[in-house]
Amino acid sequence: MTRNLSNLRAPKKANTGRKRVGRGMGSGMGKTSTRGHKGQGSRSGSSLMRGFEGGQMPLHRRLPKRGFTNIFRTEYTIVNLDRIIDRIAGLKVTEIGLDDYPKLGLASSKKALIKILGSGELKNAITIHAHKFSKSAAEKIEKAGGKAVVAGAPAAG
Repeated sequence: MTRNLSNLRAPKKANTGRKRVGRGMGSGMGKTSTRGHKGQGSRSGSSLMRGFEGGQMPLHRRLPKRGFTNIFRTEYTIVNLDRIIDRIAGLKVTEIGLDDYPKLGLASSKKALIKILGSGELKNAITIHAHKFSKSAAEKIEKAGGKAVVAGAPAAG
């Protein structure tokens, strides 16, 4: 059946109104107004903290806390050599700069810090710019006749 203006409908439960409580016994939500009888939740102004379990020790306090989160940690976007090889296959590329990683779909932004890892084999000489290189990646790049240039480091020569 084709969809057109004559047979459009709103999704189920899209047009349900607000729950109106305390509007008489016939509404089904009269008398106690869906709060039940007595108890903490029935009182006005009642609000419980997140994770409250009726006085039982809450789950987030029962579970052991372990480890440490370093808020000053520097996050690197990890790129393997084989991913670079896949992305530049068929292109005449001799150099990959920091601006090229987002264009090739290897990093989310130009500000991302890049670390190159050595998974994969490089066959042609390419100059690769990145913020960090693993030892194996640097060796493979230089073995293929290319250069591993650390961004931010002074250029040699």
